Amino acid sequence: MLSLPKQILRTKTHNKRKVQLVTLGCSKNWVDSENIITQLAHNNFEVQHNGKDYGPETVIVNTCGFIERAKEESIQTILEFAKLKTEGKIETLYVTGCLSQRYKENLEDEIPEVDAYFGTMDMPALLSRLNVDFRQDLIGERLLSTPSHYAYLKISEGCNRTCSFCAIPLMRGQHKSTPIEDLVLQARNFAKNGVKELILIAQELTYYGLDIYKKRRLNDLLKALTEIDGIEWIRLHYAYPSNFPLEIIELMKAEPKICSYLDMPLQHISSRVLKSMRRQISKEETTELIKTIRILHPEIHLRTTFLVGYPEETSEDFDELCEFVQESKFERIGVFTYSHEDDTIASSLKDIHSPELKEQRAQHLMQLQEDISLELNEKKVGKQFKTLIDRKEGKNYIGRTEFDSPDVDNEVHIPSNSNKYIRIGDFETIKITKAEPYDLFGIPV
Repeated sequence: MLSLPKQILRTKTHNKRKVQLVTLGCSKNWVDSENIITQLAHNNFEVQHNGKDYGPETVIVNTCGFIERAKEESIQTILEFAKLKTEGKIETLYVTGCLSQRYKENLEDEIPEVDAYFGTMDMPALLSRLNVDFRQDLIGERLLSTPSHYAYLKISEGCNRTCSFCAIPLMRGQHKSTPIEDLVLQARNFAKNGVKELILIAQELTYYGLDIYKKRRLNDLLKALTEIDGIEWIRLHYAYPSNFPLEIIELMKAEPKICSYLDMPLQHISSRVLKSMRRQISKEETTELIKTIRILHPEIHLRTTFLVGYPEETSEDFDELCEFVQESKFERIGVFTYSHEDDTIASSLKDIHSPELKEQRAQHLMQLQEDISLELNEKKVGKQFKTLIDRKEGKNYIGRTEFDSPDVDNEVHIPSNSNKYIRIGDFETIKITKAEPYDLFGIPV
């Protein structure tokens, strides 16, 4: 049912009120759940996150509503817990997050077993139902449910872009930056507790600061974060390509703490499709941007995302996208298939492509990328890389280089029977001995 790993936050004292928190969706949802955990933990609650022990307790489902598949998973999860409540196996059921934000009235009618539904900005109201007062001062003391050596740092909420297919502004509202001093405070607290890698997330990183400072200030934020002792890696996720501020790349190249990695969803390359998607950029501008970024910083690894099966995507448009992927040789890509999202601009278009055709296009694009990934990974064989050790699986330690983000990118497999002592959460220098399309294998130096 759940794709996220089970994490349990417990304290040794007894007689605590129990809550089971289930998180679905992206890293931004994960941060929201960690904030809920923090508030509850400071109010005498025992919180289990994505666990399996459903005891007689309160369950909170933090839903995702980004694409059709995510909505289906969220609804199925709610139904499963509603059944448990009907059977008397749990006492109270609350639903929050993006799906609840968009479809609260529908959900109330269809799944009345849920005691209350809350939107993405309703954490104080959710806490109130649990007789907890929301404490703003706890935001800077967020308890992590990720491995203790890395943390997601959400630098803004919402989005002001008007992409035709995207419902994020409907679920998360308009762009709202978190002040630099608040983010630095969070990061310092993380560092004190052993965090070594910060993964900056937002729906649109490059827009950071425009709302509260009246100018882009991502570079200023990055500089402030690099000054924090203990933080060794800073990773950037979700940058919009239109009017991309190239000074970010210049700072990335100059500052060792900023990983040579950028997640920049492009969505498509056909100028005609991009125009319909309202992406505010053309094929020629996109191609020039990628070329410029690689000239400014030849070592950078680029992750991007493409959306296939868009209503106005022809077979020629898709062929153009495939050719672009083969020529650009992105280090990492992800592919989504289009689905109508209610009240978006594209929902007025006729969805002419069958689910089978959309899936065929997605699989074809990923097959092209698999060959590219293998080619690029094989170039790493024989080279040494600073590697952060995430966990141990069987007889291997699993780590990542600066070019890889958790859960979505390459992993480095290191045998645990080497002569060198390895500890989870530490950095090691690893020599790559073997490469596969999405995995590297190596030994400690």
